Amino acid sequence: MLRLVTLNLNGIRSAANKGFEAFAERVAADCMGVQEVKAQATDVAGRFEQLAGMHGHFHFAQKKGYSGVGLYTRHEPSDLKQGIGEAEFDAEGRYVELRYDTPQRKLSIISCYFPSGSSGEERQQAKFRFLALMGPHLRALKGKREFILMGDINIAHKEIDLKNWKSNQKNSGFLPEERAWLSHALDKIGLVDVFRTLNPHPEQYTWWSNRGQAWAKNVGWRLDYHLATPGIASKALREHIYLEQRFSDHAPVVIDYDFTL
Repeated sequence: MLRLVTLNLNGIRSAANKGFEAFAERVAADCMGVQEVKAQATDVAGRFEQLAGMHGHFHFAQKKGYSGVGLYTRHEPSDLKQGIGEAEFDAEGRYVELRYDTPQRKLSIISCYFPSGSSGEERQQAKFRFLALMGPHLRALKGKREFILMGDINIAHKEIDLKNWKSNQKNSGFLPEERAWLSHALDKIGLVDVFRTLNPHPEQYTWWSNRGQAWAKNVGWRLDYHLATPGIASKALREHIYLEQRFSDHAPVVIDYDFTL
């Protein structure tokens, strides 16, 4: 079995202060994708290089205290890719890919943090530029290998994926153009929203605003995904959104696959 976990940390040091490291021990993941590390290599050195018996591989932002992604793994990869080859977003530390290639198969596990557009129009346009790059990137990758992209996509796909969908139709994260991009990734590129194939039920959220008692009232959004190619997606066994503790404004998404690295 292969257990994969994704979590937007909203700061690795902040999450650690809230029990993230103990959770990592308990969940016993094979690989854990983390986003919004909000740290530099010097901050991670030592305490956060290893986590629960896993070794970390990172793509840091140039700007301190901003973005950054990581992938912790128990299994040594055959190759490591950082960034998508576009300077604007590679400077923001948004993409790290571990490759596990054998003569029989080619498989990638990815941790990715899509931009948020909620701070204003300038960042929303950056988000659209990122989506325009990621579509062809994922299509090309799918043509060569199986992969699972874990991460904070910053898009709630359908009405079921956020509590107050009617009032959010003009807000970043639920804009028609963003939802159309995700539909295209699933329907045209041929990726699979693994969580939704296993769990069709409403009120399955992974992010809650810090305002208006959103967590207490479960007024949430599902922004964190496993997007996979069909071959590996078909091996998904069970899913779980971990809600017992809070390390961040996001919750971990745990999915087990009938697969070994």
